[in-house]
Amino acid sequence: MAVLRQLYDLAWWLVDFILHFDRHLTDFFNAYGGWTYALLFAIIFCETGLVIFPILPGDSLLFAVGAFTAEGKGLDYLSCLLLLSFAAVLGDTVNYTIGHKIGPAIFTKEGSQHGFARLLNKKHLDRTHAFYEKHGGKTIIIARFIPIIRTFAPFVAGIGAMSYRRFISYNVIGGVAWVCLFVSAGHFFGGLEFVKQNFTLVIMAIIIISVLPAVYEGGRGYLEARRSKAESPPAAPPAPGGTP
Repeated sequence: MAVLRQLYDLAWWLVDFILHFDRHLTDFFNAYGGWTYALLFAIIFCETGLVIFPILPGDSLLFAVGAFTAEGKGLDYLSCLLLLSFAAVLGDTVNYTIGHKIGPAIFTKEGSQHGFARLLNKKHLDRTHAFYEKHGGKTIIIARFIPIIRTFAPFVAGIGAMSYRRFISYNVIGGVAWVCLFVSAGHFFGGLEFVKQNFTLVIMAIIIISVLPAVYEGGRGYLEARRSKAESPPAAPPAPGGTP
């Protein structure tokens, strides 16, 4: 029971951290000042660079950071754009490298028993691979704006779907576009009175809109799999007197 209670508390803390990141960001900056840049860098890097951390806040964090820079309380707008863009690009590069080095091995029968493989969500990987098959190299850019898939996309690319030279160009374009879009949206619109009074609702809306494409793709894949299964012919019965 104690472990379940701790997991429950951790889950609610994570929800509160994401929905009220603006408040937590203010508290952290007041306590640690310039170290806030390091915290933001670490969160963006871990979400994009470590395939076992797909649930860290990305879009909502960037928007909240942009809104914070508009208030003139200490974080610099241009510094955040440069630093977090670098974190996003570096994170995807590390993720690609991990996929390239160990990805093929852990998806063999023997490698699937590896401790690292057990930390991965196979359904997320399969979904990302299907997304990759449909959109090709553009996946690295598109995936930046889709939670969970953006964490697995560079890992899948590193397994063998894309050369590094091609990957890095998509990586830079997607990473810079993702950071600049959400930080700038927060910087220029986060100070509006309506947004300030309903900041939690705005963050929830960003999260919901962000996950809709992934939900749509997952739902469509599920329906197509069921349709394919229903249309497949039934297995032929064994011949009389045959080997059971």
